[in-house]
Amino acid sequence: MSFRGFLDDLEGSGLMNHVRDPVSPVEEVTERSWGSGPILFDDVSGHKCCLNILGTRDLLARALGIPAEDMVRHLSQIGCQGPVREVDWSSFMENVSQPDLSRLPIMTYFPGDGGPYITSGVVVSRFEDKINACVHRLMVLGKDRLAARLVPGRHTHQLYEAALAKGKEVAVAVAIGVDPLVLMAASTRVPPEMEFCYAAALRGSHVELIALDNGVLVPHAQIVLEGYITTERAPEGPFVDITGTRDLVRQEPVIRLTRMMMCNEPIYHGLLPAGGEHKMLMGVPYEPLIYREVSKVAKVKDVMLTEGGCCYFHAVVQIEKETEEDARRAIDAAIKAHRSLKHVLVVDSDIDIHDPRDLEYALATRMRGDEDIVLYPNVRGSTLDPRSNEGMTTKVGVDATARLDRLWKFQRLTPAGHG
Repeated sequence: MSFRGFLDDLEGSGLMNHVRDPVSPVEEVTERSWGSGPILFDDVSGHKCCLNILGTRDLLARALGIPAEDMVRHLSQIGCQGPVREVDWSSFMENVSQPDLSRLPIMTYFPGDGGPYITSGVVVSRFEDKINACVHRLMVLGKDRLAARLVPGRHTHQLYEAALAKGKEVAVAVAIGVDPLVLMAASTRVPPEMEFCYAAALRGSHVELIALDNGVLVPHAQIVLEGYITTERAPEGPFVDITGTRDLVRQEPVIRLTRMMMCNEPIYHGLLPAGGEHKMLMGVPYEPLIYREVSKVAKVKDVMLTEGGCCYFHAVVQIEKETEEDARRAIDAAIKAHRSLKHVLVVDSDIDIHDPRDLEYALATRMRGDEDIVLYPNVRGSTLDPRSNEGMTTKVGVDATARLDRLWKFQRLTPAGHG
């Protein structure tokens, strides 16, 4: 489904909130969007803007065309072999100009932010024969300059380092307002250069790409910015990240823009920092990775990254336990699959992992502190965790499963007709 097609679907289903009065891109969009569900602003500095369009599991499942309860199992079965083809034209080519970011409704989300931020742009990079598509936050430095947060070790950063070693620049494009499944694919850890093939697999149909003057291939989008990641660096931040707390200010690479393109009357997509859409796109793609890894060592039934854990730090793994070692193996496998995990809870198949009360019940009746808690001290976690020390932390696994040798003690009984 196209970006506009998905918005029309939300509109037609009565799920889209409309704001028709003028709204400032400086903090007011955040105030009006926070907790609102999908929202469309008709006038943000004269432009249409949408936020929160993938802000819940139900919305993400809607984009995938599946029931929300089937999402993890569905995603765990999808490979990266979808068809991609190059085409000559896209609607974003209707208006081509010199770059001037002041003409776009780029938002300043919170007081104290380092500046206006592009948050939902799919950044497509190319250096020599290698390409990558990923979502990076981009802080506006001027009308044709952006500071890009590139996480060391990730594929875009690898291309940047390779170019830097040769004194060269990385060709880049930023696509804003793309098919939601292309955005999801760009947010997912897949093998190098397979993001658009994965997007096609998610769609169940081919993804079309358009070649820009700098050699980068981009998907259909509302707005496309073309340019180069330079050898220049600039302070980037502060920025409110997925935890709702401020991330660090760092020296990051500068993108120099050479062209700006957009369709007639484009709709700008803003991704609200620490909002539901941020959490869905950053966290949910790890769930099938955990599911697949745990399935190698136990009979996994379901996986969820909890909302209270920012959909990033806390995993619940539901298994059908066959041996007493299964829960510990599942904990190890989950941490292996998602390196930023901090806490892992393993429960039985009779526990509803989407019900916090049921999870607490499992802790209350099936976990014993001196036997069922596993500590992993002084290991690499995430710098986004405010409690970490430069990314180093202690991880915890909890086995809240029933003991197989005395299952009768853990059987849950309900009155006849209420089971």
